[in-house]
Amino acid sequence: MEDIEPISPQSGYQHPDAPAGDVCAECKTPITGRYYRDANFSMVCGNCFDHIQGEKPQDSHAAFVRAVLFGLAGFAIGLIVYAGFEIITGISIGYLALAVGWIVGKAMMIGSGGIGGRRYQLTAILLTYAAVSMAFIPLVLSVMINKSVNDRRHIVRQAPENQQAPDPTTENSAKKPGIGLFRAFGMLALMGLISPFWELQEGFNGVLGLVILLVGMQFAWKMTAGTPKITLEGPYEVNA
Repeated sequence: MEDIEPISPQSGYQHPDAPAGDVCAECKTPITGRYYRDANFSMVCGNCFDHIQGEKPQDSHAAFVRAVLFGLAGFAIGLIVYAGFEIITGISIGYLALAVGWIVGKAMMIGSGGIGGRRYQLTAILLTYAAVSMAFIPLVLSVMINKSVNDRRHIVRQAPENQQAPDPTTENSAKKPGIGLFRAFGMLALMGLISPFWELQEGFNGVLGLVILLVGMQFAWKMTAGTPKITLEGPYEVNA
């Protein structure tokens, strides 16, 4: 088959594969003048070409900002789902990373109105990774709170009835120098970001968890690719 090069309508070129009587693949009306060809080599009339071009979603800064905002909401939801399930049930399921990737990707596509692209994909995989890894923070806080409550109950049980039990929180603060809240949160955040690789020390389970996380990131990557671009070649002129 010969290579077909798009030409201007003024050139009067007549495509050899465009006999009279052909109809538009979109509106099914007979093509009598200018036409185009899509990826399947089907004919598209000039009116449908203009309509298709006008319906293409256009990327913009506003669309990307909306996608990021919705993606952050998906990040928060995914983090809560991932950490909340383990805190409530005590069961760690790495496969929830797949759901997190889907939530982030879906949220970003809703925010952008179906517009995707490379920067959307990069943002989606970063948010997915952050949501799964940063779930480490509420999990650690939950363990610390439970331990503090259990220690306090233990001290209360051992204290005499006529003696007030000492406050373990006060004792610990007196013995140890205080750590700034932001510094402590920053340390937890850093530990959370490296936690998927830290868990590799657990052997097979750690490797499996990292692989599942990568698959969840791939879900988000594919979902934020956006709608496929419609490419039309032409215009050509129908034979008289």
